[in-house]
Amino acid sequence: MTMDFRFTIALIYDFDGTLSPGNMQEYDFIPAVGKSNREFWTEANTLAERQDADMVLTYMARMIQEAKSKGLSLRREAFQESGRRVTLYKGVREWFARINAYGARRGIRILHYINSSGLKEIIEGTEIAHEFRKIYACSFLYDVDGIAYWPAVAVNYTNKTQFIFKINKGVESVFDSKLVNRYIPENERPVPFRRMIYVGDGTTDIPCMRLVKNFGGHSIAVYNPDQKGARREMASLIHDNRVSHVCPADYSDGAEMDVLVKTIIDKIDLDDRLEQLEAVK
Repeated sequence: MTMDFRFTIALIYDFDGTLSPGNMQEYDFIPAVGKSNREFWTEANTLAERQDADMVLTYMARMIQEAKSKGLSLRREAFQESGRRVTLYKGVREWFARINAYGARRGIRILHYINSSGLKEIIEGTEIAHEFRKIYACSFLYDVDGIAYWPAVAVNYTNKTQFIFKINKGVESVFDSKLVNRYIPENERPVPFRRMIYVGDGTTDIPCMRLVKNFGGHSIAVYNPDQKGARREMASLIHDNRVSHVCPADYSDGAEMDVLVKTIIDKIDLDDRLEQLEAVK
């Protein structure tokens, strides 16, 4: 049975530090190449600084180099296998079904998206991959033998914003730049900005959080609840008018995040009902 929804809300998440503690490469890939986390990231970032390159591209280059030097598989399936070892924050597994049901009871369709500088192939291997309408993240090009040899998509903190516009206009292809640049009146777009909720954990998410907030949507900065002083550090984002809310990355039923997102859904719902009443006059 298909349900008729009144409209759609997009919940857009960063991945590392937002749905999962730490960086996804640190659970399996970096230990497998025999490096410490610090060694790997220092080498990638030093390469970027030395050659005045993008840090996302240099970490992807280092992944290919390190895997080759250690004889590790560079197939998509090997990266997906890495994703099976990624740990998630408390309540994440059950979060999507609960929020979807909450929206559905109000006649609202909730769509979930990833917007991450992490690796799409690793995210595809996690147990929550099927929950997302689209995963926008870094990915590799693969040769005829299915071996990664070059970056296909590199997502850094500024070009992350392009995916917000793609969601806004209902353009799911990364390749398609024509449709996303076509003029569509705001009220005719599949997901207006005011019906977006962006969830991120820090610096790389600031342009997206600010964009969504400035266009009338809602942005939430989350922090690791086990990290001392993390909330105080995040408070400056509210002070600088970059985000609407700050809360712990605990997605359990009844937790602060759960209450906050449901309240935002209620607000978007009531705003729509009010608009309908005003349109009748």
